[in-house]
Amino acid sequence: MTEMTDAQHRPASKVMERSGQPIQAIRYQPEALYPYDLEVFRVSELRRRSSREAMHRTYGYTFYMLILVTEGQCTQWLDFEPCPGRVGSLLVVRPGQAHNFGEGEEWDGWLLLVRPEFLWPAAARENLRSGFDIERLPAFLHIDGKGLERATASIRWMREDAARHGGAEYARRETGPPAQWLEDMQTHLRHAFYALVSWLVMSYGRRLVDEPRRRPALKRFHRFKELVEQHFADWKRIGAYAAEMGCTERSLTRAVLDAEGISAKEYVSRRLSLEAKRLLIHTDWPAAVIADRLGFKEATHFSKFFRRMAGCTPQRFRIAQRHG
Repeated sequence: MTEMTDAQHRPASKVMERSGQPIQAIRYQPEALYPYDLEVFRVSELRRRSSREAMHRTYGYTFYMLILVTEGQCTQWLDFEPCPGRVGSLLVVRPGQAHNFGEGEEWDGWLLLVRPEFLWPAAARENLRSGFDIERLPAFLHIDGKGLERATASIRWMREDAARHGGAEYARRETGPPAQWLEDMQTHLRHAFYALVSWLVMSYGRRLVDEPRRRPALKRFHRFKELVEQHFADWKRIGAYAAEMGCTERSLTRAVLDAEGISAKEYVSRRLSLEAKRLLIHTDWPAAVIADRLGFKEATHFSKFFRRMAGCTPQRFRIAQRHG
């Protein structure tokens, strides 16, 4: 389970700042030898493992975090905007956003941490025929009645299933679960998460307006983000995005810096890198095929780009992810 302490979290390459306050970027780093890319636990569990000061700090996350309030009331902060919550409130924190759990401690809920690479690559989504798109999930929504029972039941099952990796059968042995077991469980958790998010989008996705997106700068950033999702493999130049949005490259860069703490060019590069990682993990395509899918004219250009972004070659990354 992730713990809110500076000692436990490896800082990202950049510390974001807003209103003079440094924001520590936190990577996905499960406790001990937890092997999966989706982790489920209670807010109260996180409090017990973290200092009060750390829990009240603002962080930028490099993973998705879903927070479902099940007890009490709270006011969390997302991108420096207040998000009042009560039983049934769901807050969705996306990679790069700034989040604070707030000052109040008389509340509890479920936390789902999801590593971005856990999701299927966009280039392979047509094979799923599922219509899954986590970006359609609003940043804030409210679930009540039978819907809340269904959501909490789904979350509990994911937690219980993930816990089976350390079951008594394997504890009696001196080796962990076989690789096939881990792969099957990872796939099972992915589909369970997809089912939950798809149901939330269908049931609640159109009910609320995402308040933070009304701010002009954030509105511009979210339009840019939508375009990047559609064209990251084709549009490598920031000028193409600025032209489509009818703004200057400078104003676009300012909007991305304000929202993410990085340049627009770096944002596109990170999205390309993430897609490359997903394809390397979830497919057996050669690097040359992945390079072509991502719009690189030469495989060598792709390899050089990936080494700069990930610190290793595509082949080394694939081997490391598949063999631990």
